[in-house]
Amino acid sequence: MLARELRAACPLLREDDVAHSQEHSLEVQIPFLQVLAAGFSFVPVALGTVRFEDLVQVGEGIARVLAESREDILLLTTSDLNHYEEDATTRVKDRKAIERLLALDARGLYDTCRNEKISMCGLGPAVAMITALRLLGTKRGELVRYATSADVSGDMSGVVGYAGMVFS
Repeated sequence: MLARELRAACPLLREDDVAHSQEHSLEVQIPFLQVLAAGFSFVPVALGTVRFEDLVQVGEGIARVLAESREDILLLTTSDLNHYEEDATTRVKDRKAIERLLALDARGLYDTCRNEKISMCGLGPAVAMITALRLLGTKRGELVRYATSADVSGDMSGVVGYAGMVFS
């Protein structure tokens, strides 16, 4: 039912097996979600980084569906941050993206990632999420934790950045 409502509210969304064939975020997320709520259901949405206006349109549709729902729905968006640059460079770039995320600034995030060449793979979903959250009345974001792959591997030469955030 939720999938049908999202497709009706977001005409740009369509079923596409190819979009999910190489996407690995579900296999990472589902075990954590199962701990929170056994027997939960979910609707996966994969978005590329397309035109800003299209991403806003998707976010607006998501907000409409969530606002009208009688069920509690968790909106979960995932992305790595900057990819495969030195640790120090990645941390600077990631900080810029994180600041825009925490400020709930969809346009600023989009432009910052484009202008600063931040290789955030989930930029599209993040823009749609921020748009939806703002329309739903979200006022603040909180950085729970930030790290790069160097924090685990010790290899500072080509890292990936990660941040956990919650919005309320």
